[in-house]
Amino acid sequence: MPAPAAPLTQHIRLCTGADNVRIAYANCGCGPPIIKAANWLSHLDFDLQSPVWSHLVAELCRQHRLVRYDQRGCGLSDREVDDISFRAWLSDLEAVVDASGIERFALLGISQGASISIAYAIAHPERVTHLILYGGYARGRLRRQATQHAVEEAETLVKLAELGWGQTNPAFRQFFTTQFIPGGTAEQHRWFNELERMSTSPHNAARIMRVFNEIDVVDLLPQVRCPTLVLHASADARVPFEESRLIAGMIPGARFVPLDSENHLLLEDEPAWQRWQEEFRAFLPAASPADPAFAMLTRRERDIVELIAGGRDNAQIAARLGLSEKTVRNHIPSIFAKLEVENRAQAILLARKAGFDASSG
Repeated sequence: MPAPAAPLTQHIRLCTGADNVRIAYANCGCGPPIIKAANWLSHLDFDLQSPVWSHLVAELCRQHRLVRYDQRGCGLSDREVDDISFRAWLSDLEAVVDASGIERFALLGISQGASISIAYAIAHPERVTHLILYGGYARGRLRRQATQHAVEEAETLVKLAELGWGQTNPAFRQFFTTQFIPGGTAEQHRWFNELERMSTSPHNAARIMRVFNEIDVVDLLPQVRCPTLVLHASADARVPFEESRLIAGMIPGARFVPLDSENHLLLEDEPAWQRWQEEFRAFLPAASPADPAFAMLTRRERDIVELIAGGRDNAQIAARLGLSEKTVRNHIPSIFAKLEVENRAQAILLARKAGFDASSG
């Protein structure tokens, strides 16, 4: 699978949730903000070069600032946690949003991240400008069907994860991989098998799956008021297509896009991925073209400009970036010179025109 044309760079930070669990989140790209609710499975560092996730991350960063994070118990976030629950996941999304300093943003939910995104959009309608739900569901496996057979099947899957997730032999994990990307290549399957092993422990995998089975946000759907785009592969082997039809039918005015694929996670070389990109780009407002002067800034200078555009003073910028106030002051003349501005007001105006107003709301 070809790698992205240009290497992606990101900056990983840690924030603290309400119960002192540390959540790892990453910033990548520049422009109007998108926050991606955590989905299972993820690993902020491992995903960036993957043949399954990297094309999606690259697309989201193409004209936007993307914030994504690893859910508790997974990836680079704290692994040993007492509370794995829907309420804790929603609280972690709130913590990441607050830590990012972004006031208003588009919210992306993939798979079970769709249910978390729906709950967040209802709890914080003033912050979510657009809602994008991909391969999602509003009700877990045992909320869709609670027969004895369904309960036994769900528990069997949990036991498979609990017994085989951490083994060197990927046979147990391959069962799950073929549900996520049945159309994947051998390389993509190997990578996803490894992601499963790296992303979390067998014990946490079982805990997480049991919570997934009981998710139910169906009653919240009619309360969503922001523009909503719902996309789902028509032959999805992991989450039934009907679940997104339910979501789109109950969210007022939602646009529903069926995708011709059997993969839960669309792969870069399939036509459905092209359709996904077209719909995504058409749905979100176009990003302002960036002034080429910003290409001259270093990564640290871009971080500072981002916060200047958000109206923060030097002391606030220093606290946000973990720098001394003197260091921030020392960067300012270089930034002004590269942008060819004389003062802070001119820098703010230029930065916001270039899409750096993401954190100012």
